[in-house]
Amino acid sequence: MSVIVFTVIILIGAYFAGLLGSLTGLGGGVVIIPLLTLLLGVDIHYAIGASLVSVIATSSGSAAAYVKEGITNIRLGMFLEIATTIGALVGALIAVYIPVQYIAVLFGVILIFSAVMSLRKKAESIIAKPTYLAAKLKLYGSYPGGNGEQIEYGVTHVGGGFFMMLFAGVISGLLGIGSGALKVIAMDTIMKIPFKVSTTTSNFMIGVTAAASAVVYLQRGYIDPAISMPVVIGVVLGALTGSKILVHTKSSRWLRWVFAIVVTFLASQMIYNGLNGKI
Repeated sequence: MSVIVFTVIILIGAYFAGLLGSLTGLGGGVVIIPLLTLLLGVDIHYAIGASLVSVIATSSGSAAAYVKEGITNIRLGMFLEIATTIGALVGALIAVYIPVQYIAVLFGVILIFSAVMSLRKKAESIIAKPTYLAAKLKLYGSYPGGNGEQIEYGVTHVGGGFFMMLFAGVISGLLGIGSGALKVIAMDTIMKIPFKVSTTTSNFMIGVTAAASAVVYLQRGYIDPAISMPVVIGVVLGALTGSKILVHTKSSRWLRWVFAIVVTFLASQMIYNGLNGKI
């Protein structure tokens, strides 16, 4: 495969990764890593390094648009980033000592869990009033609805959400996926935050989480500019496209199905190849 063909494939794949990451809060890593490892045969450590760079790019490309539209809960995101950053550093430090087959299988298991959890919730459940701790920390907020009105929401189970974010940070450092999937699950299912707010706040957070773990991969020499450059360009373009779509989307149910179908397929491929030693 020539360098030009290799770069074009990465560009196209990264664009769709950025689009999906922006719409669902995943960060794009769930597509980038299987693309590089399964299709192009890149070592998984270099794939994770490129994925972390793409996660930072996705966050930069879409988070600004969501903040401008008033959907992102900035205060909540900055509070939860404390947990994810600590977890990301821990995960990145131990990732280099784990065999690649185990990383691939763990990657697949986490994604399947995320897909199942995203479909369990049948309808939007908005908490009217925040719990005591959420009120003290002022983590509640509002976001613009489809008809222009402001929809207010509360936040619950702050401790459970914070602990889940710590775990999400460790997974981010291990797998290079930005842990957007687990962040959305934590905010959407545990903290009862509306899906639009959880995905946009996840996009706001994943850049910081990925940057923390990317430093470790950079020091280990696992971030290759030849791979990372087309990944960043494609992901940023895809993230910008996704942010424009999500802002004008009235229903988030179809996002959950896109999320579940894509992740389940990619997860099964990663598990299969990991168990058979093809990665």
